[in-house]
Amino acid sequence: MVKQTAEQLRASNPNASVWVGASAGTGKTFVLSNRVLRLMLSGSRPDKILCLTYTNTAAAEMAIRVNKRLSTWITMDEAELYSELESVLGKAPEKDQLLLARKLFAKVLDVPGGLKIQTIHSFCQSLLGRFPVEAGIAPNFDLLDDITINEQLRLSQDELLLEIAYGERDELSKSLEQISSMHAESTFTDLMRGLTNERGGLETLFKRNSHSFDRLIASLKSLLGFEKKDTRKSILEAACDDEFLNSTEIEEAAKKLLTGTKTDQDRGALIFEWLNNTDNRIDGFGIYKGAFLTAKNEIRAKLATKKISDEYPLDLEMLFKEAERVMFVIERLRKFSLFENTSNILRIGFELINKYNQRKKSRNVVDYDDLIGKVSELVQKIDASWILFKLDEGIDHILIDEAQDTNPAQWDIIRKISQEFFDGAGARDESDNGGRTIFAVGDIKQSIYSFQKAEPRKFDENKRYFIKQAHDAGLKFVEVPMNLSFRSTAAVLDTVDKVFEHEEKRFAISFNDAEIIHDTYRKDEHGLVEVWDTIEPPEVKEDEYWSPPVIQKASHDPKQIVAEKIADQIKNWIDSKKILPSKGRPITAGDILILVQKRKEFVHYMISSLKMRGINVAGLDQMVLTEQLPVMDLMAVANFTLLPSDDLTLAVVLKSPFIGLEEEDLFDLANPRGKNESLWQALLKRRNERDSFRKAADALTDLTNYADFYPPFDFFTYLLSARGGRQKLIARLGEQINDPVDEFLNQAMKYEQNNISSMQGFLNWFTKGDIKIKREMDQGGGMVRVMTVHGAKGLQAPIVFLPDTCQSSGLKDNLYWHKEGLSEHLLYVRNEETRVDIAKTAFDERKREIENENKRLLYVAMTRAEDQLYVTGWEDKRGRKDGNWYDLIRNAVDNMYGTEEIDVKGELVLRLEKGTKTAGDVKTPLIKDDQVKELPSWAFNTPMVEPMPSKPLSPSKIDEDEEVVRSPLKIAEQMKQDKRKYHRGRLIHKLLEILPNKNSDEWQISIERYLKQDAHELSIEQIADIENEVLEILNSPSLEGLFGPNSRSEVPIVGQVGDFTLSGQVDRLAVHNDEVLIIDYKTNRPPARSPEMVPKIYQRQMAAYKAVLKEVYPDKTIKCFLLWTDIAELMEIPDELLNKFTF
Repeated sequence: MVKQTAEQLRASNPNASVWVGASAGTGKTFVLSNRVLRLMLSGSRPDKILCLTYTNTAAAEMAIRVNKRLSTWITMDEAELYSELESVLGKAPEKDQLLLARKLFAKVLDVPGGLKIQTIHSFCQSLLGRFPVEAGIAPNFDLLDDITINEQLRLSQDELLLEIAYGERDELSKSLEQISSMHAESTFTDLMRGLTNERGGLETLFKRNSHSFDRLIASLKSLLGFEKKDTRKSILEAACDDEFLNSTEIEEAAKKLLTGTKTDQDRGALIFEWLNNTDNRIDGFGIYKGAFLTAKNEIRAKLATKKISDEYPLDLEMLFKEAERVMFVIERLRKFSLFENTSNILRIGFELINKYNQRKKSRNVVDYDDLIGKVSELVQKIDASWILFKLDEGIDHILIDEAQDTNPAQWDIIRKISQEFFDGAGARDESDNGGRTIFAVGDIKQSIYSFQKAEPRKFDENKRYFIKQAHDAGLKFVEVPMNLSFRSTAAVLDTVDKVFEHEEKRFAISFNDAEIIHDTYRKDEHGLVEVWDTIEPPEVKEDEYWSPPVIQKASHDPKQIVAEKIADQIKNWIDSKKILPSKGRPITAGDILILVQKRKEFVHYMISSLKMRGINVAGLDQMVLTEQLPVMDLMAVANFTLLPSDDLTLAVVLKSPFIGLEEEDLFDLANPRGKNESLWQALLKRRNERDSFRKAADALTDLTNYADFYPPFDFFTYLLSARGGRQKLIARLGEQINDPVDEFLNQAMKYEQNNISSMQGFLNWFTKGDIKIKREMDQGGGMVRVMTVHGAKGLQAPIVFLPDTCQSSGLKDNLYWHKEGLSEHLLYVRNEETRVDIAKTAFDERKREIENENKRLLYVAMTRAEDQLYVTGWEDKRGRKDGNWYDLIRNAVDNMYGTEEIDVKGELVLRLEKGTKTAGDVKTPLIKDDQVKELPSWAFNTPMVEPMPSKPLSPSKIDEDEEVVRSPLKIAEQMKQDKRKYHRGRLIHKLLEILPNKNSDEWQISIERYLKQDAHELSIEQIADIENEVLEILNSPSLEGLFGPNSRSEVPIVGQVGDFTLSGQVDRLAVHNDEVLIIDYKTNRPPARSPEMVPKIYQRQMAAYKAVLKEVYPDKTIKCFLLWTDIAELMEIPDELLNKFTF
């Protein structure tokens, strides 16, 4: 049980809205979970609490933490529960709170889907699922994963390029030609990738301009200060026109120059010639400008020698005026180049996004940007409180985790859905338990996700917004700073404070001038910070004589030297059983975290150096799936089944663990082949010569045959399971193959969900997907962890190394957003030539943001360390970059009281050591062999057989029905008909679900708007048919009671029916004073003439529903009905028929 600090208690107060600025290690997750508990203990219903987290992992961790505590409260004795609640509440609990605490876990379990602890994307997905018609999308949409998004974008791009190749898009072709001519193939690919990454902002930009490209370009031209008629030619024509040119005065000045030195004469001749060659002024302007401007387009310091300047001052003044005019023209031309480049890139983006959106619409899918964008539109055009009321009858409390990483579009949604909290009756009285609150916790100093469009300034901006909203409504809003760290020692935190001591650095990470001071709960505990020297690249002399490349030479790469130095230090600690003072035990590999800025060459050196010394290392925190050995083996087998005549692929398969052919056998098989004989032909011909040949030929023949008839997932499952492939991989490569293999199977399944299944298609999709899998490394697991700082956010370790400190993130973008008021515009700033006017402002702003974020990244990196922080680095030939981490830390440590400079094996090391308190001088692990208890006897007993079925059944599957045997010749046509019927039935179901919640005068408009969506692919006749059917049902007087206020649609039902666990969903449930009506829709089915003629499977289904609901409503009469939608007829199934079924 952990006692809360005063700040934590204020932050978790359920009767006030709270904004928490929590520094690293101060326990914000602890506060967040405690607030959820206190909200429920204060009487808030679990289903009215919405907690938004940044990642799914954080959501799962939070849910587990809350549910675990709630579950333990059930079985605690009174005294223990009293003490627990006193800790949570910060005061003695009331008697009713003790009773409520034991019931909360059951209340949470009763909420469909559990507590609403989810990411904002998951929340938006659920919202769109409930209101697809209002959001303008088809129901039952699917969410694209990252791989499929990239694939669809690539296919959209390919489709555009094909249209251009066939000469169908002249304007687009010109834009593409101009852009591609500026780039090499690789940089053009990077540009396209950058453009697709901006698709969310581009989509908003296009919407703001009514999806009109001409209007978009007109707004861009105006923004850059051009008129609609302006062109590059017109700008030059105006620059060369005598009307805008003081040609007489300039010519006089040129004549004076001709009387001077050779430099003066050359300049005068250039000017004189240009002025008098009026027909070629435009073509010669580039040369003419050289008389006045430098290569960098700056006005020359001297436009005449001293003699001419002194003799003709007025002429010199005229030359400088002309220089200013020429520079103005050049600036205009540079701006026009910016306009042309941006127009071209916007045209490509405009067409690409249109293609991409068409592909999504035709497949009824959305991506993550759509989730945010469409919900944002939804809450803007419809009263958000009505939506929230329909969404499980409203939300009373919103909690936002990692608020500094929430982007502007997400904040807009949160503002809208919480608006009613501060408006009139919606605000409620906070003295009542029913008060509605906003809670946000975050740390602006840890905002490091600008690549995901997070804007750290929005954290403080929204804090001010919600404080004002609460103040205007007369509600309590508390701001709570939390700076007491429970994670790091004083040595680490004092160093952090010193690094960011100066005002410039403070402002870079927190956007205010307030001093950054961390306090620590671990004041007297031992802590250490060491700064090692950097490794510089040695001067390597070329060998005087050539030597064979087979002779391996010592590596002089400073990155590898740093990796080996760190690995040696770790090995020394482990071998010498060096004690970790805070733990009172020897240091283990799992205590160590090595952080880098990017996954580059050093990471591989580091992992390799650790492995060579026998140190357990977890590998990369993010793996590229296509680069994993077991995945490469699986893909080789699949490629072989597609093209057995590919000798190289077959050789890889034969040597792989799946076949395991020895090298001698492979050589003997390949060497004596005929001239045009493939390796596969040789294997089949010689299969009987050796047992190894026969086994290989049999296995590969079996696999090729299997691949002909089964989809990729089934094929790989067969290879790994039935053919023992997984065990063979483990035998050769170890247990670590399981993660990449399992993820590979997941990708095969994902592919089949969104694509026509084929092996060729899957391999193409998979190899182009650039699939990267993030590995969870929350705990060390007895292994050194090598991670990026981004990946380590939220993690910690007793010992942290920072080796990647001499580099700094540069600005590689060329697409920038110019913001002015509420409007934004994308600019394509290719190089310094177009870095002009607002483009330069946008460039400088982005560069400053990157530099500031790099400092926040350093803050996150340093605060991962619990006890000890080690800093080193490597330099390249250019030395350390400006603003690098190493200099920031070294300068800070060097100027701190208590820092020593010590000699370690000839190297001067800066060491700051603080605190003496340790966990003891234990020199052996905490748990001795004789302390390990034997397992109790029950652990060895065979577990009881699970009741059948082990997983809930749907009511239509309680018993097996005989399958109807159909002729194979009729199956294909029947499947088409079934698909059409199912689609029609699904649409009717959905309309009957959503329309009763609307006014009757809106029914027809809503039906037509919904059915006319392209994704439904309905003809006018089909739309009219469905519309008539639905309206006939809703307008029928006999069915009026089914769609009233006491009814709900799509009601989930779970319960025990005899020996069966049932899980189903009732199409409509109406609960009245003395009776409960169960209604199941039957669409596309011929209506039964009487209840007795209703198929037995339907009767049994209704009997099961009735049995479960009778337990829920024992005092009410349960009636069961089938609604035949084709004829709008309601048929009751009498009890005499239902009672015949026993379960």
